[in-house]
Amino acid sequence: MIQWLLPIGLPIFALITGLISEKFIINKFKNFVYKKEIPGSHIIFKSLQGMLLTWFILAGILGAVIAAPLKPDFTNLLQKIITIFFLSSLTLVLARLVSGFIRLYTYRTERATASLISNLAKATVLVLGCLILLQTLGIEITPIITTLGIGGLAVGLALQDTLANLFSGFHLIISKQVRTGDYVKLDAGQEGYVTDISWRNTTIKEFSNNVIIVPNSKLASAIFTNYHLPAKEITLTMNVGVSYDSYLDQVERVTVEVAKEVMQEIAPELKEHEPYIRFHTFGDFSIDFTLYMRVNEYFDQRIGKHLFIKKLHKRYQENGISIPFPVRNVYIQDPNNN
Repeated sequence: MIQWLLPIGLPIFALITGLISEKFIINKFKNFVYKKEIPGSHIIFKSLQGMLLTWFILAGILGAVIAAPLKPDFTNLLQKIITIFFLSSLTLVLARLVSGFIRLYTYRTERATASLISNLAKATVLVLGCLILLQTLGIEITPIITTLGIGGLAVGLALQDTLANLFSGFHLIISKQVRTGDYVKLDAGQEGYVTDISWRNTTIKEFSNNVIIVPNSKLASAIFTNYHLPAKEITLTMNVGVSYDSYLDQVERVTVEVAKEVMQEIAPELKEHEPYIRFHTFGDFSIDFTLYMRVNEYFDQRIGKHLFIKKLHKRYQENGISIPFPVRNVYIQDPNNN
């Protein structure tokens, strides 16, 4: 019994130490780091969630196996099993870290991220971890890699559509033709914000909150408009007509003032881009011109037009500027009169 006191005590001690570390030390350190707002800290703690206790327990079991009076063959078997669990958990942590930091980096550079890249990085780490685990256990991995290569050719022929979508997704991301967060309009008429680019599909969320699923290969070969490229800021255009008896200098001054007020409400950071108008047509009922005004993004055109029409209509009334509408005179001839 005395010989088994240490083997039994080590796992219990490791369990208690792990629980104390998880509940008190790690939580206090986590709260301290979160208050300092250190970049990437949440990724590290999320990746290590539950793993510290697991490693303490594995270390305690390993110490118990070494200290226990067991046969060498059985001791070696238990050590290999513990090694498998440790390397598997370490691989999982590294996969979480790599995936999380790739998401963080792409979000900081592109202000959004696609799950395809992070998932591929996570899968790569998991595969490498499995190969290292097999190599550690003394299993020759060269025949396995050769078999996987030959089998991959057969699988590739059977999954041509899936692979086409996969590589099309990479093409869209690498070429930066479409990024998550972009507002796009397809040639079929659907439009919305790109929320994700996965290994098979691109997800587009409409303003009505509906979701459009487009295969990556279809999107890569489609004609579409990306309203966030080369920049999110776009020029809002509004066609307006005023009566022929209007004083055009006054019309220009009042219209530009109203446009500046609208920009101050919806896009104050773009105020250096002053709005302007250009007269272009002597119409049948009015002198027509176009207003040009910068807004932050494509969707802001709606609120921009809404505010501009309301304010311009009120300001024109105050300044005696009229917006004519077509008038048509209809003459009805009495067939009894010659």
